Amino acid sequence: MQILLDSAIIEEARQAAAWGWVNSATTNPTLLAQSNLPPAETLRELANILPGQIFYQLTGADLKAMHDEAALAYDILGEHLVLKIPATTLGFQAAARLSPKYPVAVTSIFSPAQAMLAAAAGARYALYYHNRAKRLLPDGQGEHLAADLVRVLAGTDTQVAAASLKSPEEMVAARMAGVAILSAKFEVLAQLPEHELSQQAVAEFDANGTGLLNG
Repeated sequence: MQILLDSAIIEEARQAAAWGWVNSATTNPTLLAQSNLPPAETLRELANILPGQIFYQLTGADLKAMHDEAALAYDILGEHLVLKIPATTLGFQAAARLSPKYPVAVTSIFSPAQAMLAAAAGARYALYYHNRAKRLLPDGQGEHLAADLVRVLAGTDTQVAAASLKSPEEMVAARMAGVAILSAKFEVLAQLPEHELSQQAVAEFDANGTGLLNG
């Protein structure tokens, strides 16, 4: 299982890296706009802080522009790079052309059919928005989208990733549906280690116990 930070804010990346269980980050145009640095500098800083993958979303309006932008992103990020490409007709064309050269994540997937196309186009990851799918897909489709994506991609080289999870509970729900790659904002990830009963147990140990440092 892998947990990723949804952020382009450098201080959040530093704090997440210090936790030791976050080594990668996902970005998109909206998140990059929240950084106080230019996009290229932001991406370089993220790669310096986090040893794993940095997901960068292409914004080019045609195949040539996307190809050129991918090359520029690779010049900045090198082996850290994962290209995020939106699940559109143009996006799937771009994924098929770019996946032989770069790791590709098709993003904004809302149906098993799109996930199948992502795999056929050679994508390494199929990203879906767990919260948005639950809220916006009709007839309860969003409730079982995660499990449907996991099933339809079983036996392929494409992994499902749950993007922009809004709470620890959503992270658990996605994982229980079989999703192994989970991403969330800093404030959501910061909630994962804490539980009031854990704090209570530690306080009791401290009050009543002893160890090497205080024995």
